[in-house]
Amino acid sequence: MLPLDVSAAANIHSRELLQDDSELAAVYERLCQLDPTGQRFATVLRDTIDQLLNGEVTGRYDWKTLFKTEKTHAGTLVEINLQREFSFDDGVDMDYQIVGVDVDCKYSQQFGGWMIPPEAVGHLCLLVWADDYKGRWSAGLLRIQEEWLNRGNNRDMKLTVKAEHRSKILWLRHEVELPENVLLHMDPDDRTAVFAPKSGQARLNELFRRAQGRRIGRNVVRTVAQQKDYMKRVRGNGGARSALRGEGILIMGDYESHRQIAERLQMPVPQEGEFVSVRVVEAPVHGTRRPTITLDGLDWVAATPADPVRSAPSLPAHTK
Repeated sequence: MLPLDVSAAANIHSRELLQDDSELAAVYERLCQLDPTGQRFATVLRDTIDQLLNGEVTGRYDWKTLFKTEKTHAGTLVEINLQREFSFDDGVDMDYQIVGVDVDCKYSQQFGGWMIPPEAVGHLCLLVWADDYKGRWSAGLLRIQEEWLNRGNNRDMKLTVKAEHRSKILWLRHEVELPENVLLHMDPDDRTAVFAPKSGQARLNELFRRAQGRRIGRNVVRTVAQQKDYMKRVRGNGGARSALRGEGILIMGDYESHRQIAERLQMPVPQEGEFVSVRVVEAPVHGTRRPTITLDGLDWVAATPADPVRSAPSLPAHTK
């Protein structure tokens, strides 16, 4: 099983690597079995960055606002959170054991910036990169060879992989989409409007108004609400769902019935712990080319700016 998101030439090189190194092949196959789509890796990386930002307490959403010590701690958190997600055994000399093979884990927010300790030479390394600004991530395996490393000047003698030898990395996923940091990538004027109200509920209402058609995760909700009962602020009965219904805005969660509505309207489908908002209007009587969904006995379509504002229908019961 070879990655679908790298070039044909890289896939040929990958086959050669797998043939020449049985331990590399076994670890690679196991990781592909554990996460065939890369979704689990991507979620861990998104959650780890959000964990560092700690938006519920700090209101931060931007990597640049982290302290130097927090950025230094990122690699350790990625290592811990990947082990927790995949239940890797502790390694003998390296971080993990995967199918009985010692594997070290190195993370860098800068591509190619992995700091390799001298004791990792000869071992397999899981090299992980994620960039919140580019919204991309990569993870691959490399058998560390001393001649492939740049000599370091740092006190602990850690080294980096020479640029010309990065082609030897066997990629599990290479420069694929990282779940979006919505607040970081919002229009600055919209972001300012979201954070302007003093009330956490008002800030959430503004978020779902201005970030329609985008998957909004719980960490974004936490950061904007900055309240312990943040999930209550999204739901009906006084939350954003009730507050925005009069403006024609539906807020769909990860319930199966909501996911079906998003899919029918050709909106992003909310994954676990995510929400997607969209303004809707009744479908024109004489038909429309826009995708429709039937709710409350009427047909509805995603609204355009030119459509009048009408109250939204009720969402169906929450069923997984």
